[in-house]
Amino acid sequence: MPQPSRDEVVRLRRLWEEHIHAPFPAGGADPRRQEVALYASWVGSMVEIALARGSLDRNLAKMLETRRAEGNQRVFRAAGELGEPIRSYVARLIAIEDLLAQLPVT
Repeated sequence: MPQPSRDEVVRLRRLWEEHIHAPFPAGGADPRRQEVALYASWVGSMVEIALARGSLDRNLAKMLETRRAEGNQRVFRAAGELGEPIRSYVARLIAIEDLLAQLPVT
């Protein structure tokens, strides 16, 4: 079984801890905020499993690959339209997604 680089896991854990201790930037029924919240939830579900395993299983890796191929245009657009602090929030989620993509698949 391939082992992830300790650095990858440490960076992912550090960034995730920072993320979960930061409040979601403003609520409300705005569909753009809901898009960001759904994306955050999706990323979070993958991170929790990946941190516990130190890797991605094949199903999660395929989901991540598909999502990355489809792009994040709706999330980017929402962040751009909503401005700060949503833009920074989404940037952190994208960085977390990038770290997930670097983990080995087991």
